[in-house]
Amino acid sequence: MRRVVLYHAEGCHLCDRARSVVASIRAEVPFDLEEVDITGDPELEARHREWLPVVEIDGRQAFVYYVDPDAFRRKVAAQSQA
Repeated sequence: MRRVVLYHAEGCHLCDRARSVVASIRAEVPFDLEEVDITGDPELEARHREWLPVVEIDGRQAFVYYVDPDAFRRKVAAQSQA
């Protein structure tokens, strides 16, 4: 099963939107999901703050700022069949 990580922060409206897209696709295509709140973690803040939300698929950055539903679906489905 593929692993998706959503890096987000409290009060981030783009993060809320990305979470919604990821959840809706998860109902169609199964994958493991980990949500990571970067708030207060200096290393994660430095790495991701200006790019939020950040979505990784199997350890590779797949989306920043905006998660396109069709592109996310294709990437997760392609990854799942690999």
